[in-house]
Amino acid sequence: MPRKRGKGSGTTYYHKGSGRWCAELNLGFDAEGKPLRVRGYHKTRKEAEAWLAEQATLYHKGLLANPSSVTLKDWAIRWLERKEREVRPRTVELYKQELGYALPGVKNPQARDPLGSLPLQKVTPSHIRSVLDDLGKRYSLRTVRQVRQRLWQVCRDALDMELIHRNPVEPVKIKAPRDQAKTKAGRALELHEVQALLTALDAHSDPRTALALRLMLNCGLRRGEALGLQWGDIDLETGTIEVQRVWSESGGKPVLTKPKTHSSARTIPIPRATLERLRAYRDWWREKLGEYPPAEMWVFPGDDPSKPLNPHAPSWALRRIVARLGIPHVRVHDLRHSYGSHLLANGAPLELVSERMGHSNPNITLGVYRHLLQHERQGWVLDMEDLLQPRAQA
Repeated sequence: MPRKRGKGSGTTYYHKGSGRWCAELNLGFDAEGKPLRVRGYHKTRKEAEAWLAEQATLYHKGLLANPSSVTLKDWAIRWLERKEREVRPRTVELYKQELGYALPGVKNPQARDPLGSLPLQKVTPSHIRSVLDDLGKRYSLRTVRQVRQRLWQVCRDALDMELIHRNPVEPVKIKAPRDQAKTKAGRALELHEVQALLTALDAHSDPRTALALRLMLNCGLRRGEALGLQWGDIDLETGTIEVQRVWSESGGKPVLTKPKTHSSARTIPIPRATLERLRAYRDWWREKLGEYPPAEMWVFPGDDPSKPLNPHAPSWALRRIVARLGIPHVRVHDLRHSYGSHLLANGAPLELVSERMGHSNPNITLGVYRHLLQHERQGWVLDMEDLLQPRAQA
């Protein structure tokens, strides 16, 4: 009879076939629900019990991984399947693309996948480093960092499920070369650039694209939030916009989704000048339709009026406009950056700006959208001698 050891964690018994003492440690179950065990064969019971005690100690300290045949690619695919229930389709598609750089088998089961074919427990930091170094020769620093982050999440999930005893991605850091300048996530337009852009938008040939870009700049809307607006979301009497849906792209195809987070579904006040242009824009549609646009009509319909504008249309238009104006490269998302940065620069409370931007955490607002503007740099001049002067008595 096997002899049970400490809370059923293991047994020792005499194995007649080999004529040796077997020590067996129960490690739980694998991802398929099958029992996991490690065994060791020894000449004496004492040696078997000593080995069992040592293995149990290692396991409870997290230094002994469960034996499993699950590969890194297999686990990455399962991780993506779970993410489908947690995040938007577009985000899942992005995760899949990023993992596909390091694990080609995630996107194409027939692809050669040296790293992905390794059992989880055999993946080492050296394997991760080798793959990321190779990617660094072909892709940008930002892309490689995103790939590392995704691999880290997959392996962290396996660690939480006790399939591995340490995350092989953790020790691998991605640092920028010394001679590589830091890239900015975005920039805030200076006031003279804002003025030039607004003037150009007023003269733009397509009122749909022009007004969509204006809403991003003057209301802080994301591109997908602006394109996802229906006339029922805009109250021209109270001057407010309700963000209720997002028109974006997933897998190369436009999709309509709910706002990114609970905080993204918000009510935004419309500035006076933008409100006037929205009213004029509605009148323009009234002339075309013979009546005011109905509540369910897209504010910025595409060539097919049953769908909003192509998600890339604002980017195409903005690229042409800033090139003509001679403004340094500006992305569509930089319009939103500008809105948040100028709000903060003009004294708006951080909590209010966070609410306007649709952030769940004010720290996100401060860290991402607060850019030091040129006129602020010029305005902050400190003369230490002024501090030495006695203050006037009240």
